[in-house]
Amino acid sequence: EDSDYNQSQIAQYLNCSQSTYSRIESGIQDIPTQFLKKLAKLYGVTTDFLLEMDKE
Repeated sequence: EDSDYNQSQIAQYLNCSQSTYSRIESGIQDIPTQFLKKLAKLYGVTTDFLLEMDKE
């Protein structure tokens, strides 16, 4: 959503394809735990925070 990163950059950071990241972002595919941890580190938040964002 509001980020300094685009899908391609985040996909590269996660070492996955942009299409895989797009499916995760849109809720079509569940996010692997290791991706969740890496995103939390990237954004400086907890994994709980990221999971709560998904509920909104």
